[in-house]
Amino acid sequence: MARSPLTLAASVTSALPRAGVVGVGALTEGTTGRYDSAVADLDDGRRVVVRVPADADADPELSAQVRALRALTPGVRALLPFRAPELLGEAGLGGARVVVVDFLPGYRVDAAHLPPGRGAATSVGSALAAVHALPSSVVRAEGLPARTTSQVRADVVRLVDRAAATRRLPVRLESRWRTAADADELWRFESAVVLGGVGAASFLFEDVDDVPTVTGLLEWHGLSIGDPAVDLQWLASAPAAADDVYAAYVASSGRAPDARARERARLYAELEFAKWLVHGHEIGRDDIVSDAVELLDSLAAGVADDKIVTDAALGVDDAIALLDRTPDAAAPAVDTSMHTDAYDPEELAQWVADESEDEDDEPAASQASATGAVSHDIDPAEASAPEGLFHDDTSTAPIELPTAPRLPVQPADDADAAADAERASEAALRRWMAD
Repeated sequence: MARSPLTLAASVTSALPRAGVVGVGALTEGTTGRYDSAVADLDDGRRVVVRVPADADADPELSAQVRALRALTPGVRALLPFRAPELLGEAGLGGARVVVVDFLPGYRVDAAHLPPGRGAATSVGSALAAVHALPSSVVRAEGLPARTTSQVRADVVRLVDRAAATRRLPVRLESRWRTAADADELWRFESAVVLGGVGAASFLFEDVDDVPTVTGLLEWHGLSIGDPAVDLQWLASAPAAADDVYAAYVASSGRAPDARARERARLYAELEFAKWLVHGHEIGRDDIVSDAVELLDSLAAGVADDKIVTDAALGVDDAIALLDRTPDAAAPAVDTSMHTDAYDPEELAQWVADESEDEDDEPAASQASATGAVSHDIDPAEASAPEGLFHDDTSTAPIELPTAPRLPVQPADDADAAADAERASEAALRRWMAD
């Protein structure tokens, strides 16, 4: 039986002996009945939240929340662009634990209704990046859990094994998840401070200059060191805003890029169904098992033969290896005066080769090159742009290089001088490309 707000308010005076309660009301937190909660107004003007576990299963989570809030010292909180609840006091109530924290104002947005674009989505992404940027000492000093990359991967394998042992896991999903667990490239990530699977409903918003902005984060019980992707798994339930949340997260993160973060996040989201199956099986609840099996069957039908680990684009190491296997193109001597400082030596060599080949097919172009003129194609948009405004694309657009003028036939007595000039031109090109 749920405890009334008045009962909970009475426990506030036990947790905060010097405080007097002048008002109390019910508080709905969307915690699916795991806690009995109330909001109370104190005689000193403060508003607080009191929570008590509804059953024994919720007590460990509340204990973890208390430990995490203790780890958030004033110095740590100063690193966050939003507020976290402050632990004010604890007490007992009929053998249960009572926790009192300060009340954080704001509203919540369900993941499915999180709008795309600037505002709520981008603010959530930035908020997650701020949490992941916290120093690991925040977690280690309080003795909170810390998992390495290999431990995270082993946890996934162990969960799949337990789900398969129920004999109710669809074969298609088991194969899909084991393939992902075996993919080494999926597990190359840097551990960080994480919230352990926070959802969109844990963020509190307020309108700042009419823009929804994250001003508070409620759930901290999963604070630990682990895979940052675990805090992105909820993006699977926010299809409209997922890309904007992730883009803001990457833009605000000072960490090394993680090309597989969203794929791991997708895996973690799917494994939530496996956890539900294992939970129901281990406590002997056929209704939970049946519900989990129905969800897993739907998931199996939805993913079809898709893979979690998609084919990656050509990486830097692969590109370098490919260049090493490519025969060098013979580059004729060219005018080595620099027309731009944004260039790629290999690309320039190819451009030079292409222009050399065009000389025989386009005499007019060759004549222009021989006079030192450089022909630049003008983009129609630039031609109509106001004077003084230009597209800033010089770092990526191909540049045109003039081919070296053909040396005229020299008399016999000038042959050595011509050879010296040709060698000097070639040496200059080699130095330029080596830089």
